[in-house]
Amino acid sequence: MENINENKKNKRKRNNYIGFCVTKQEREMINRRMAQTGIKSLRAYMLKMGVDGRVIHVELDSVREMVRLLSNATNNINQIAKRANETRNIYATDIDELRNRYDEIWTQTKLILRKLAEIN
Repeated sequence: MENINENKKNKRKRNNYIGFCVTKQEREMINRRMAQTGIKSLRAYMLKMGVDGRVIHVELDSVREMVRLLSNATNNINQIAKRANETRNIYATDIDELRNRYDEIWTQTKLILRKLAEIN
């Protein structure tokens, strides 16, 4: 039985064990910080912290909003292109709507870039 377990251990990519004890307060602090990162596995969190020294949690709500705005703008462009092909006319209100969407996208992009720049 020992040979089977030893063979399995030798074939693993990660076959070096690291273990340590912490106080109750240290464990609670680790749990709080782990929750802040969104990492559910203690093993994954400790490995990430041990290798990289920090975990960066990126909130994707602003990216999702930008994707939604891009999708809206794309739909508007497609509708305007279809109308232009059918009628050979482009309306000023359509262009204004595109400018507004474009401004919203850039505002969202700048917000995301500002947040990313704050990560150190």
